[in-house]
Amino acid sequence: MPDLMRSYLDFEKPVAELDSKVDELRTLAAGGTDIADEVTRIEEKAGQALAELYANLTPWQKTLVARHPQRPHFSDFVNGLITEFTPLAGDRKFAEDAALLGGFGRFRGEAICVMGQEKGATTESRLKHNFGMARPEGYRKAVRLMEMAERFGIPVLSLVDSAGAYPGIGAEERGQAEAIARSTDFCLSLGVPNVSIITGEGMSGGAIALTTANRVLMLEHAIYSVISPEAASSILWRDGTKAQEAANSMKITAQDMLRFGVIDQILNEPVGGAHRDPSAMIAATGDAIAQAFEELKGMDADAIRKQRRQKFLDIGRKLG
Repeated sequence: MPDLMRSYLDFEKPVAELDSKVDELRTLAAGGTDIADEVTRIEEKAGQALAELYANLTPWQKTLVARHPQRPHFSDFVNGLITEFTPLAGDRKFAEDAALLGGFGRFRGEAICVMGQEKGATTESRLKHNFGMARPEGYRKAVRLMEMAERFGIPVLSLVDSAGAYPGIGAEERGQAEAIARSTDFCLSLGVPNVSIITGEGMSGGAIALTTANRVLMLEHAIYSVISPEAASSILWRDGTKAQEAANSMKITAQDMLRFGVIDQILNEPVGGAHRDPSAMIAATGDAIAQAFEELKGMDADAIRKQRRQKFLDIGRKLG
């Protein structure tokens, strides 16, 4: 990830003030002032404040953390976990979509197909990747990759982080809904194991198109929903400013999803969120991915399809 100055969310203001004080004291210490004990004391206070804050986040605060610009993105996970990665471009029908990336590589020595949304880390890259909002050609590229993976018996990993599929007129004219539905259907019909990780935002059909998997995992402060809080606010109250109220009522957190049986596992984040220690988060995610695929090892194509289909049927039965 690029070396950026740490960005604080609004609710992190108490921690930001303590961190700023620590920086000031370190500057004084560098000039020869002996204040090591004071620096240590305030560092411990800041760490405690951060831990207490993140232990009691509201759904809206988790939404803000999930959207933090410095969270690790698709490219960061690929660079940290996948070797010999070869990206593939284009849907062979219309164009290349840089919002949804994918290709083949090796995960801990084994061949794997990897795909997911890339939000970008700088202004230039965010524009290039359309902020992770894929168009129809992105989802058709995903289907092309999954077809290749199934043909050669290669498991599929998807890393989901998107505010949703791109809602532009051109995307709708080119069959956005059909492309999402076809990707979702192909995920269900795959004869090879597929594992999905929701790393940040898992919004709307743009997320579901990649998360219809044998195992669905979420980072601790990620969110997953059929609609964003802002969109829900606009529909329910005709007022987009009630997004916070909507988020607190929508049951969109990883903890909610696990309780409802929508996901299989929550991956704990470093204190203060994945953006505070991306390397540790990526390493922990790699271990979880390895475990998920190990649980599916040895199953034939029919058993894999049956397990996946039953997983999603059980959600409705349990809640019904």
